[in-house]
Amino acid sequence: MVSHESGWLAPFFLIVALFYASVGQAGASGYLAVMSLSGMTPASMKVTALALNLVVAGIGTFQFWRRGLFSLRTFYPFAVLGIPFSLLGGAIQLPSALYNPVVGLILILSAAQMLRSAWKKDTTQSGTMPPPPFIPALMTGGMIGFVSGMTGTGGGIFLAPIILAMKWVDLRHAAAVTAGYNLLNSGAALLGAYSLLKFMPSALPLWIVAVAFGGYIGAAIGARYLPETALRYILGLILVLSGIKLVLIGLR
Repeated sequence: MVSHESGWLAPFFLIVALFYASVGQAGASGYLAVMSLSGMTPASMKVTALALNLVVAGIGTFQFWRRGLFSLRTFYPFAVLGIPFSLLGGAIQLPSALYNPVVGLILILSAAQMLRSAWKKDTTQSGTMPPPPFIPALMTGGMIGFVSGMTGTGGGIFLAPIILAMKWVDLRHAAAVTAGYNLLNSGAALLGAYSLLKFMPSALPLWIVAVAFGGYIGAAIGARYLPETALRYILGLILVLSGIKLVLIGLR
């Protein structure tokens, strides 16, 4: 167990979980952004982000399912390859010199997608929609699963913009699909990274309570209302600043 991390990160994780869960995300990229500012090791960051992601994704999936927004036939094509490839990616631990810039770039890309979704209003109509095309959904789920498992980012932050851009689902159902995707992929990636479990911080139980509380509130809001544009701008700014920080660390 790692003991140098303290509980002071808990309120930040709570806020991240609340904001992300409101748009169907579990917050892995946000947790990584917070941890990058605290000096945690890559191994600790990866398993912590996946563990917190698993908790919030589970809460979010339940909330969206209870509201009748979770559709298995829309979700399962992304999970078929997403789960095994996430397990494979979770077993791969990048060296610090590579992990920092890779995750930094992912955070910057996540920020770009977050800001793009805030700037460009979603035009996909709500209502009954056909399931996404199986083969493209299969490949999309597999590729995102591998990258997210390897870096501890969960994957939903990439899946949502793609399925919205392809008009495979509407905004509310996209949130439900990504919540379920985050749940199963985070669990698979954490299982794949079992050798890193010894690096879990001693403050993790406190952080789990914090994200569970934030995730419950955020998911309850997100299951009823569309996400706020201003919220996405704020999250995008946080992600890009943290991503740049990690890239610069990796270039030293």
